[in-house]
Amino acid sequence: MRSSSKAAAVLLAAAAAVTGTVTSATPASAAAYNNVCGSGYGVVNSAHLPDGLGTVYLTYNPGNGKNCAVSVRSRKGERMAMDVQLARASDPDSAVLDTGDFTEYAGPVYLEAKGQCVTWSAIIGTAQAGKAGTNCG
Repeated sequence: MRSSSKAAAVLLAAAAAVTGTVTSATPASAAAYNNVCGSGYGVVNSAHLPDGLGTVYLTYNPGNGKNCAVSVRSRKGERMAMDVQLARASDPDSAVLDTGDFTEYAGPVYLEAKGQCVTWSAIIGTAQAGKAGTNCG
């Protein structure tokens, strides 16, 4: 997990490229949430990546006020480029990013954002999905 201005730039570029919200057709078989954020975290939002490649999940833990994001592939396989990003919508420099070549999932990444909107996204291969300025509470 990394936090840097590069992560913020990538997150903002992805959000701008998708005009705030990525939409895609629901894949025949969405990737199931894998509970890697840990106990106390529940799924509060998700977005499917195009071509059924996977799903990015946003979770929240009301006990500690932290959000967690993870991108999960629909099918485990050979390593491929993946990332997951999370930032407070009001503070792009808060972006946290996990990027690399993975077989199953990227992340989890955590961010304290109690009472604030978040922007979150994922890339698997060349496909991307996410949402900007959501879950404001």
